[in-house]
Amino acid sequence: MPRTRRPAPAAGPLLRRALPPPALCGFLLLLALVFAAAYVVGTGAGPVAPGMHGSRVSPDGGGADTGGMNIDDIDDMGDMGEGGGH
Repeated sequence: MPRTRRPAPAAGPLLRRALPPPALCGFLLLLALVFAAAYVVGTGAGPVAPGMHGSRVSPDGGGADTGGMNIDDIDDMGDMGEGGGH
């Protein structure tokens, strides 16, 4: 009885198992398109608040916004809070 050779398995099924499902690829492509479109629209619209600046970090590490005033100047303010003034 002669021995018959089995053909080598095709690379197609192995390659299909290694690739992600088509639905996942489609979702990732759609996600990339949405982000690209949002970037283009945001660039065209420009800044939302052009005069707005980030908060300043105080020397003690807190993020308090002092309105451009130096923390060391607080002692020089005198009794501003103690007179009521209302």
